[in-house]
Amino acid sequence: MKSYSQIGFYLWCAQPLLEGAVAVVLWCRKLNKLFPVFFTYILAQIVIFAITFPLRSAENYEWYFYAYWLSAAVNALLSFRIIHEIFLDVFRPYHMLKDLGTVLFKWTGLVMLLVSVIVAFSNSAHGDPLSQAVTLLQRSVRMVQCGLILFLLLFSQFLGVSRKQQSFGIAFGFGLIASVELILLTLYSGGYLPGAVMNLANTLMADVAIVIWMSYALARSSAREVAPNHLKTQRWERSLADLQTASAPEPAPSGSLIPMFEGMVERAFSRDSNLDDLPERAAAARAGAEAGR
Repeated sequence: MKSYSQIGFYLWCAQPLLEGAVAVVLWCRKLNKLFPVFFTYILAQIVIFAITFPLRSAENYEWYFYAYWLSAAVNALLSFRIIHEIFLDVFRPYHMLKDLGTVLFKWTGLVMLLVSVIVAFSNSAHGDPLSQAVTLLQRSVRMVQCGLILFLLLFSQFLGVSRKQQSFGIAFGFGLIASVELILLTLYSGGYLPGAVMNLANTLMADVAIVIWMSYALARSSAREVAPNHLKTQRWERSLADLQTASAPEPAPSGSLIPMFEGMVERAFSRDSNLDDLPERAAAARAGAEAGR
């Protein structure tokens, strides 16, 4: 186990060097403008290592504890934003689908954050609320990352997404980290895997993911493929556009779905108000009928 910990320590120390190389390549190839959140994530990992590495000794355990869990929370939030960034790049030609996905991501992130906080503080008697909230948030983000790479693998033919695109490489790296981490966590919880082996495997997968990001950053990005099922995606886009046109009294110049949602809410409130006035209108109608007689 001591040899595993030593190997994991060396792999951990190699991460900021690899991440620094990835950041340089992203900057030189102007990919930091295409994926600004991912570029921020890479820089954040280097800063986090510079903060936590000097605090790893037992004398600074309390400082290391809060630095570790706060950095884990930052990683989880940035990872979720990266999922959104990849989603926007994949749906770049489809403005309506991209707008709908943005709304869904915002609500998903809010629900994940609220659930993590509520569950953590409800179980605060069994552990530290900060670590429990961040752990639950991390696992939720890992599940979404696994879903993202599965989504890209299954629906790339509909969207014309090439597996040589940088966005696919970023998603593949995060999906690899997430899937391996969840599998190892399941084995560790069942008592089938020692903690030292799990930490070593997670650190190794993080290094592998950084190498994957480096290879995709260095490679020439492939153009979007002409998908054989492209017409289906266009029909989805057109259906949302028709829904927006039918829901909003005036066309939205920006092509956003927000006016559509506002129109739906206004009609719902107006329908409720009409139902509230129904008894008064019925009484007035009966009085008019009796007066006519």
